[in-house]
Amino acid sequence: MAEQITELQERPGIGRSEPLRIVGSVLLVALWVADLIVRHSTAQKVLGLLLIAVLVRISISDLEERRIRNVVTFPAAAAAILVGLALDPSGLPGQLLAGVATGAFLTLFALFSRGGLGMGDAKLGLVLGLYLSRYVVLALMVGLLASAVFSIGVLARRGLSAGRRTAIPLGPFLALGGVVALLAGPSLHLAP
Repeated sequence: MAEQITELQERPGIGRSEPLRIVGSVLLVALWVADLIVRHSTAQKVLGLLLIAVLVRISISDLEERRIRNVVTFPAAAAAILVGLALDPSGLPGQLLAGVATGAFLTLFALFSRGGLGMGDAKLGLVLGLYLSRYVVLALMVGLLASAVFSIGVLARRGLSAGRRTAIPLGPFLALGGVVALLAGPSLHLAP
């Protein structure tokens, strides 16, 4: 498999990230189908379809460039608010509260982690809160736990000294948490 990816990367017209983008496209469609199967309200379905597209794009850019771009997060946040306003105005205060609280939590984490977490991750937290409302807590738990397990694996494989210097993008882990919360959150019957 690694030889096939290397061969693809060496072909003219196919960049290093082409296999990642192909996987992202397949994942996008599969997750859209999964979201359509889950029992959601109309507003939750629309928010879910948009969120999946945002999370796939953010994961790819964070893996490729180690950054989460404002050109994705700002329009995504605006879209969540507009969809909430149009399809579920009574849920908008919960969306806004979850978004601001999650963004503030990750901003504080970014400020105190001395470079371990970027502001793009904090903006992604805002976006997750706006799309997931009360399910954002599940998204954070899954995303942060998955990143911690992965980090422990990196430390075990590379050793403590080299492992601590290894940059690990948090965006894909938060995206994983967002997808889990989106698909599994409604079945948990959390209080409104």
